[in-house]
Amino acid sequence: MKLPRDVSGERLIRMLVRNCRYRKVHQVGSHVVLQTDDPKHHRLSVPNHPVLKVGTPNAILRQVAKAKNIPREHLASKL
Repeated sequence: MKLPRDVSGERLIRMLVRNCRYRKVHQVGSHVVLQTDDPKHHRLSVPNHPVLKVGTPNAILRQVAKAKNIPREHLASKL
């Protein structure tokens, strides 16, 4: 499944918080640090930019899919 080309950092963060049980830990500049403990501890940084380059959301979703043991396509459909 192809990702939308106009994904914003805010939209990606909202999706991860709402659907993947991540929580905002803190923010350093324009990067928001998210963390989860379900099913194991995982922490990642998401740039809060108006439009992300195509590879950035893809890499973040790949990390989340691996940490949560769910298909990347399932996550991409939530965007």
